[in-house]
Amino acid sequence: MLKQQFKQWGAVAALSILAGTAHSAVSEAEAAKLGSELTPIGAIKEAQGNIPAWTGGLDATAGTADKNGRLSDPFANDKPQFVITAANYKEYAANLTDGQKAMFEKYPDTYKMPVYETRRTAAYPQAVYDETKKNATQTTLLNDGNGISNFTFGVPFPFPQTGVEVIWNHITRYRGGSISRVVGQVTPQVNGDFTLVRFKDEFTFRNELKDYSESKDDNVLFYFKQDVLSPARLAGNVLLVHETLDQVKEPRKAWVYNAGQRRVRRAPQVAYDGPGTASDGLRTADNFDMYNGSPDRYDWKLEGKQEIYMPYNSYKLKDPDLKYDEIIKAGHINQDLTRYELHRVWKVTATLKDGQRHVYAKRVFYIDEDTWQATEIDHYDGRGELWRVAESHNVMYYNRQLPWYAIEVLYDLNSGRYLALGLDNEEATGYQYDFDRGYADYTPAALRRGGVR
Repeated sequence: MLKQQFKQWGAVAALSILAGTAHSAVSEAEAAKLGSELTPIGAIKEAQGNIPAWTGGLDATAGTADKNGRLSDPFANDKPQFVITAANYKEYAANLTDGQKAMFEKYPDTYKMPVYETRRTAAYPQAVYDETKKNATQTTLLNDGNGISNFTFGVPFPFPQTGVEVIWNHITRYRGGSISRVVGQVTPQVNGDFTLVRFKDEFTFRNELKDYSESKDDNVLFYFKQDVLSPARLAGNVLLVHETLDQVKEPRKAWVYNAGQRRVRRAPQVAYDGPGTASDGLRTADNFDMYNGSPDRYDWKLEGKQEIYMPYNSYKLKDPDLKYDEIIKAGHINQDLTRYELHRVWKVTATLKDGQRHVYAKRVFYIDEDTWQATEIDHYDGRGELWRVAESHNVMYYNRQLPWYAIEVLYDLNSGRYLALGLDNEEATGYQYDFDRGYADYTPAALRRGGVR
């Protein structure tokens, strides 16, 4: 059944690809399927294959949120249905990515995937659903797919016809409007030893600014600021990014405040395969948030849909009673704390264009149809060898009606090391929302004024 469905989806994708990069704006009649035949953001709504029906996702009363924004686990009593290990993973190969298979081969004694009941928990605010329906009839691709127009927020392409449109759905997905978080990043040695780097991140999407104007910075998607809080040798450095919608027309604008020099400098390296902040060479700039930035260096092929075991409803990894050394282990995170479920994904293959440069010659994306979040990405080097395996452990922030990640990890199969980003178990508070920011808060001058040393 699954193979037949995959062939059908693949055939539809192939026909779409022949149409080139034409935009995905659809008729009003087609858009009316959102919320009726389809979920409000474009996923299959009814039960199909091995995936149950979507019935609205988790509502705000699914659990409790304490005063610090910490969520209870609505599925704390769930037990694994079975566990995939190196001994039996070939029995489940049809529903595993090549990266997941490689992890079983690399760590046969410790890597496992506890598989739980599939729960389609994704939900967004009604305003996101309303905007998505508008986008379906008016949002278009620009500049050979490297930008989009007629878009403010929501899902730009709920009826994607090309791979790059699926990628835009990931890049632009709703993450709460304005968010502040303190999170940790680690790059463990082969034996599991690590030093924690702590960041204070702020995201503010353009339409959430208190002095929002449609005409001001109309090519900006969101503003991002990242302060390094520790360790002491890095503390005080600050990154500021204006993320543009068309980065070929207007490249991402980025600045860095260097605490040692007390200077603000432009930072063109914060893009593509430039080094990730404090990553010890284990991630590129565009590995942040699984994938970000301009899609112009790749050709994007839409492969269709597939059912994959993915990290989902990963509330255990957000438990404030956990210490980081209980999560971070040699080779990979503590897989006993993970939860995998069978979900339907969009598969997209990105191949480096002739004449373009990037350390990743190919990437294979598996993007959750219920959230448009990239959840598994396999990265290949210039020799065509599988090099790095990215995995995001999805969680539904039901108190805010938005999906995001508990943590994201990037495994380096060659070095035996990995990077984990988003740890907040030992922090005093969870994610904070609805703070006021204006244009003046995201200028190089503000970056200079905010320097702490």
